[in-house]
Amino acid sequence: MSTLAARLLEGLPDEAVLTDPDVTASYAHDMASFCPAGTPAVVVLPRTTEQVQHVMRTATELRVPVVPQGARTGLSGGANAVDGCVLLSLVRMNRVLSIDPVNRIAEVEPGVVNADLSKAAAAHNLVYPPDPSSWEQCTIGGNIATGAGGLCCVKYGVTAEYVLGLDVVLADGRLLRTGRRTAKGVAGYDLTRLFVGSEGTLGVVVRAVLALRPAPPPRLALAAEFTTEAAAGEAVARIMAEGHTPAMLELMDATVVAAVNRLTRMGLPDSTRALLVAAFDTPDPAADLAAVGALCEETGATSVVPAEDAAETDMLLAARRATMPALEAVKGTTMIDDVCVPRSRLADMLTGTAEIAERNGLTIGVVAHAGDGNTHPTVCFDSRDPDETRRARQAFAEIMDLGLRLGGTITGEHGVGVLKREWLARELGDDSLALHRALKGVFDPLGLLNPGKLL
Repeated sequence: MSTLAARLLEGLPDEAVLTDPDVTASYAHDMASFCPAGTPAVVVLPRTTEQVQHVMRTATELRVPVVPQGARTGLSGGANAVDGCVLLSLVRMNRVLSIDPVNRIAEVEPGVVNADLSKAAAAHNLVYPPDPSSWEQCTIGGNIATGAGGLCCVKYGVTAEYVLGLDVVLADGRLLRTGRRTAKGVAGYDLTRLFVGSEGTLGVVVRAVLALRPAPPPRLALAAEFTTEAAAGEAVARIMAEGHTPAMLELMDATVVAAVNRLTRMGLPDSTRALLVAAFDTPDPAADLAAVGALCEETGATSVVPAEDAAETDMLLAARRATMPALEAVKGTTMIDDVCVPRSRLADMLTGTAEIAERNGLTIGVVAHAGDGNTHPTVCFDSRDPDETRRARQAFAEIMDLGLRLGGTITGEHGVGVLKREWLARELGDDSLALHRALKGVFDPLGLLNPGKLL
């Protein structure tokens, strides 16, 4: 038995320390399987904060890198192993510790699945709004690490807006508590926000205090068909400019619609270049949908079809959530971009991406959280074909470049990981990047936490 495994077993049960190479290899990467991943030395699955502290103290003493992981549904390689590391999987720390309906907060461990928290909150007529497309698999710890978003961000915001406080195990094993349980609080630097989106490079989240909201009325949706992506982008701009607040405003281009139809047989309209799905959870959603439908028609929609009931609304939402597996089935491998641009430049992002696809001779499907400008152009390619793989990487880079030129960001919710690390410096600039690295040095002076990611 290696020294590392033996030392870990001094504070962990046998079943929590995995060393079989075939088993550890299965933990080596997240869903961005085309990103490089190293060979881990060991996988550990703690159940308590004290066990996590033991892992970090051991790693610090032996100078071994540690890669924190959740459900590994990430799309940027942020949970990928590095050679000789400890993979610190937090999926067994999966308890909803409390739901407080008076203060509208939940206390949870990092391995709680997003959908399970939603169910626990619903028992108190409350909701946890952030809902990534992988909400039935992804964990709260992973959502915090990447600053995850979701389909309802346009109205309810992203993960960072719901994290009130954290318990974090630092690189040397110390336990840090940040934030608050109160509705307000501005004492000291906002360390909580610093950890949200830090991708496991500053510490390991072992408990989170999350804000909840009263459950809204049921959603009602409509689907609007457009003959061009630009017309759909103009509709989004009009909807937001005229003060509407949809609970969801999502866009699927023709490539995505066709892929979803092939996978699910849902019968989405395949004669459209862009399908816009809007939903409202207001007291009178039918009236709001009528107003938005009229705006869509004014901007060129060829068809506007409101859902008649919750079942039809759920079908539209299910179609949207099926986009990633549907696009993966096109060629077998995908590179999913995550470029967010100002809403006013959404049409330019859509038309520019179509030009990039044509120029590189590739299939690129675009699905977007259109209401907040967060686009997910997805490059479909055969990873066994070296030339197609080269063109896919080129197109991916051109999409990020386009997003920056339009005043956007290289990632709206997926994180940087290893996939976009080289692009971070371009977005941040030298001075900001230097400050990021200095902060990393304060929290993790030995550089053991998730090395090679983000910075």
